[in-house]
Amino acid sequence: MKVYGDSQSGNCYKIQLLCALLDLEHEWVSVNVLAGGTGTPEFVARNPNRKIPVLELDDGRCLWESNAIINYLAAGSALLPADRFALAKVQQWQFFEQYSHEPYIAVARFIAKYLGLPEARRAEYESKQAGGHKALAVMEAQLKQTPYLAGGQLTTADVSLYAYTHVAGEGGFDLAGYPAIRAWLERIAAQPKYLAMA
Repeated sequence: MKVYGDSQSGNCYKIQLLCALLDLEHEWVSVNVLAGGTGTPEFVARNPNRKIPVLELDDGRCLWESNAIINYLAAGSALLPADRFALAKVQQWQFFEQYSHEPYIAVARFIAKYLGLPEARRAEYESKQAGGHKALAVMEAQLKQTPYLAGGQLTTADVSLYAYTHVAGEGGFDLAGYPAIRAWLERIAAQPKYLAMA
């Protein structure tokens, strides 16, 4: 199978980390978003939404949206529960990641890291800080109660939220005030077969 993405993107890193944890072989195909790599006819044929990452299976079928991809790849493993309620808890955190976390923490990081924090985007960057800290506070409260977001063991919920949380500092978010999050980050980084972001 092939994964099309940018290794500095948190959404793409989710897949790299998941594949490492589960020993899943794949071919990585780099896509330069800033150079228009998601707008080529070949890429649009794989994802009409023109976003990375994209998973292309051996039979040519494609999946896009990072959390859908990692849940597909993790199906049948310990990282994705079979129990309906436990699975819904994982998905609950993944929806939280996409709607309450990523729009603030990932966007602030993109403006700072990818664009170099241009003056024209500074107000937008600063406007993301409150929402990002609200999301971190929700995670902190949960991680004071359980070692992982969906309970007692690592799941794809943690993979989803680890991706941008562990580089939140690149978006201006200081994690010093979130000890439970920092301990959780260390637990994930200590996993066998853990792969750091390139």
